[in-house]
Amino acid sequence: MQTVGWRAPLITYAIAVLGAGLMLVLSFPAPFLTGPALAVTLAGLAGVKTEAFPTRLRDAVFVILGLTIGQGVTPDVLGAMQAWPITLAALAGSLFAIILLTPSILVKFWSMDASTAFLSSAPGHLSYVLGLSEGAKADLKTVSIVQSIRVLALTLLVPVAVTLSGQLPEIAPEVPDETAVLPLLAMIVCAGLAGYILQRLRLPAAYLIGGMLISVVAHVTGLVSGVMNYWLAAAAFVALGALIGSRFSGVSWAQLRRAFSAGIFVTVFGVVLAGAFAVLAHWLTGMDLIAVLIAFAPGGLETMAAMSVVLGIDPTFVASHHVARLLMLTVIVPIFVLRGRRD
Repeated sequence: MQTVGWRAPLITYAIAVLGAGLMLVLSFPAPFLTGPALAVTLAGLAGVKTEAFPTRLRDAVFVILGLTIGQGVTPDVLGAMQAWPITLAALAGSLFAIILLTPSILVKFWSMDASTAFLSSAPGHLSYVLGLSEGAKADLKTVSIVQSIRVLALTLLVPVAVTLSGQLPEIAPEVPDETAVLPLLAMIVCAGLAGYILQRLRLPAAYLIGGMLISVVAHVTGLVSGVMNYWLAAAAFVALGALIGSRFSGVSWAQLRRAFSAGIFVTVFGVVLAGAFAVLAHWLTGMDLIAVLIAFAPGGLETMAAMSVVLGIDPTFVASHHVARLLMLTVIVPIFVLRGRRD
């Protein structure tokens, strides 16, 4: 019986690994996330039975993802934030504009419930929003499709825009050192304990938030330096991609088309609002408009930081604003999820 219980998840992960490998060979953006999500999605739509991982294994994946997300909050980034109060204030304005205006439109024209609309419109990192959606009364399949389209579209469009601009990279970005084994193991254990405590307190995505908190504290205080082991992080992102794709099992093409159109709207509307506040910040500070646009773009931190290197823009400026956006969402989204649980 145990073998039968693991069969579907193992098949799902195998499909995810194949998707990641294919996208890696094709030099596709964010291959360890987009490849598995696309491969498992297509497999599910084709009739293959795909299934998410058992709860404990999924919790372990969220611990690794939380530690990976939190590693971007370093003393250098926090210190740099103090140098750009006006642009950070404008960023906060764009964030609140997106999360206040977009859900109402999704509710009215796409007939979504409030929780689904809010989580679908949150301009945060895909892994964080999807992790939080586990604890919400929302249509997780719709949230997955809409958020996946947002990240995928921005991940694809930004490199294309840079290529068309003719500003190609002259040197590859420096690869940061990995965290040493013992500190990494200590963080994983502490993150697991923190996640367990937060789960007992009935917080959404407890293990994801636990991992983020431990990582942020460890990096800000200087107790730990470096980034997550690349292979471990890759395995976790492949698992997340598999989790995303597995939610499409049993989804009809009509549902997919409806969520796809919502995803396109969320992406375009979010970019327009972020762009408007970026122009305002540019006008107030006189800073380079392209730099502010990339810093405000509602896409992934890793992609936008890489683009800043390509364009010769201060990567600390870009990273600081994307980390600030994540920190704001870290507070806002769980509050909404908890409020939705009580409704």
